[in-house]
Amino acid sequence: MGIYKSLVFPTLKKFDPEKIHYFSTGALQFLYNLPFGKHLLKFLFDVKSTKLETTVFGLKFKNPVGLAAGFDKNAKWIDPLSCLGFGFIEIGTLTPKAQSGNDKPRLFRLMEDEAIVNRMGFNNEGTTTAVELLKKRKSGVIVGGNIGKNKITPNEEALNDYLIAFNDLYPYVDYFVVNVSSPNTPGLRELQEKEPLSKLLLAIKAENEKKEKAKPILLKIAPDLTESQLDDIIDITVSTKIDGLIATNTTIDRRNLKSSNKEIEKIGAGGLSGRPLKNRSTEVISYIASKSNKAFPIIGVGGIYSAADALEKLNAGASLIQVYSGFIYEGPSLIREICKGLLKAKQIG
Repeated sequence: MGIYKSLVFPTLKKFDPEKIHYFSTGALQFLYNLPFGKHLLKFLFDVKSTKLETTVFGLKFKNPVGLAAGFDKNAKWIDPLSCLGFGFIEIGTLTPKAQSGNDKPRLFRLMEDEAIVNRMGFNNEGTTTAVELLKKRKSGVIVGGNIGKNKITPNEEALNDYLIAFNDLYPYVDYFVVNVSSPNTPGLRELQEKEPLSKLLLAIKAENEKKEKAKPILLKIAPDLTESQLDDIIDITVSTKIDGLIATNTTIDRRNLKSSNKEIEKIGAGGLSGRPLKNRSTEVISYIASKSNKAFPIIGVGGIYSAADALEKLNAGASLIQVYSGFIYEGPSLIREICKGLLKAKQIG
């Protein structure tokens, strides 16, 4: 990670985060398209070992390290990203209709905290565009589809949006994630309450069971839930018989940050991800795994910047992990370092 952290990232961080996101992914796509580019990327970053393989909710992952939703919202970069060694890639959050998201600027770095604040607002090109791109992908990497509702859709009609997105993506993704935990769509987190959430999940599950082959359905939860709310989430997961949870999404909490109050206030609202989320997401994973007696798989995400962080999540009860902010701050070799660390620790196999 030396060159990236000492040279590349210090240069990138001088520019607008959202513009740099598209510049970086464009550069990755350019490298991938070069003669032997795909092979070079795999040589540099991909760790191959049968000891890393793991089967979770009926899917066989080449390794347990995934890319969290939000990085490749529209399924544009699955093929080049897969060359970086990811065991799975989660696209989205996708909504039935394209939407521009919240006003810019809406993506910020808190450098002292190695954190990111976003209030993107489910900006995406809609499921129809994503489907056309998914049809063209060449990589066999496992792909998850993270689905949400359009901003203009009232909560009482949210189910229709989730069902449309589910049916559009069904033939082209390997598992689904129901996102009701983003803090950046007004009223969305109200769907995490027990009654509306149960109805939503049962309806999506019923639609899933109409298919020739049902696909795993997961729920992504916020880190800001109380213990009683987490107890409700466990009850819902067990009673609806969905396949698992993703813990956790971004947080609205701003406590114990190193960045100045002035900087934090200037940025304003949004979901915070990165290193400050590490302990809370691990607490949520541990609580759910313990309280449920590991009744279902958990994908752990939040503040993973090293192999040690990944092991912490797995030891807390996660079956798989995802990275996002750590991938941005540490660089593409993070996946390789985690996989090597897992092999060294004999955590897998």
